[in-house]
Amino acid sequence: MRTPAFGVAVAAALLLISVASPAQAITDGMPDGDDHPQVGLMVAFDEEGPAWRCSGTLISPTVYLTAGHCTYGATRVEIWFDDDLRDAAAVGYPNEGDVSGTPYTHPQYDDAAFYLYDVGVVVLDEPVILPEYGTLPTLDQLDPLAAKSGKKDVTFTSVGYGLQKSFPDAASWKNQAERLRMVSHPKLIQINTGFTGDASLLLSNNAHTGGTCYGDSGGPNFLGDSLVVAGVTSFGLNSACGGTGGVYRIDRADDLAFIGSFLD
Repeated sequence: MRTPAFGVAVAAALLLISVASPAQAITDGMPDGDDHPQVGLMVAFDEEGPAWRCSGTLISPTVYLTAGHCTYGATRVEIWFDDDLRDAAAVGYPNEGDVSGTPYTHPQYDDAAFYLYDVGVVVLDEPVILPEYGTLPTLDQLDPLAAKSGKKDVTFTSVGYGLQKSFPDAASWKNQAERLRMVSHPKLIQINTGFTGDASLLLSNNAHTGGTCYGDSGGPNFLGDSLVVAGVTSFGLNSACGGTGGVYRIDRADDLAFIGSFLD
């Protein structure tokens, strides 16, 4: 998840850090366990080595869906699918994952305005076989949600490996960054408004519903309790990950065409 500032992206996905403190939530969620085995943690490599980490979803045995700002600038990706990756030495973190892959970013992605085309995929070097995979939404599937009188009754399932707690820089030593797959159930706040445009959603992020934070970037926001990926975690509005979380929708024609080209 990134934080837009005056329309310009400033904080990227969570850096490769480890803080020894008990995990509380994705934020204010709970451990996912085996409920979403198709959701994995990725480490992106650039020319200097492991650089940042994100989350994402397998939508086929060889295609992993994530955010564009997670793939942009990466030369290769390592991915893990265990729900608990706290023992870095045992799982090869951050250098050798369960599977490697090649990253691709939406062709219209611009890092200075990442929230407009914030979708990427990783094509795996070998297949990961699971009983179920995440599925894509249909064209413009989320638009009818804007007409619902009680938008806050529309619930999503957010999954990721990001920070469980985030604090301002002066208190960043209190951040909780366990490498656990966590789940929360935020509610819809805005869709198709002047602020979100037609490409994003705003979901709740509070102690009641939970939400997303740095490192959850690219992770799925499933529609209700389904495996339909309504969008990928994209941005936040403050450094403490409070209030709301921004999701990049993938139900638009250009996004479905980009993702579908790898599935074909």
